[in-house]
Amino acid sequence: QVQLVESGGGLVQAGGSLRLSCAASGGTFSRYAMGWFRQAPGKEREFVAGVSGSGIVTYYADSVKGRFTISRDNARNTVYLQMNSLKPEDTAVYYCKPVLGRTAISGNWGQGTQVTVSS
Repeated sequence: QVQLVESGGGLVQAGGSLRLSCAASGGTFSRYAMGWFRQAPGKEREFVAGVSGSGIVTYYADSVKGRFTISRDNARNTVYLQMNSLKPEDTAVYYCKPVLGRTAISGNWGQGTQVTVSS
């Protein structure tokens, strides 16, 4: 039932950084564990990072571990993804979604935000 709006994507050179934001409305935000997913052209959507409802527990796909940091501000109903040391293979549309572990719960996906990393 939550509505999600992703923002913060853009074009960046390899090695650069971006911070994505996901603003949520509807429901009680802090009750949901949240995750970031991404989908590149011709590839399946994949899990990137997750954070518990409290923000205490975080977990990551191996491909981004050590480079990306997920966090949340429940007072602002917002989830963040700090992306450092970006690589061209990080190029994708990034989405946020409530999750159970690494699995998105049922419901519609938002429009996402495009991240493009050039070499």
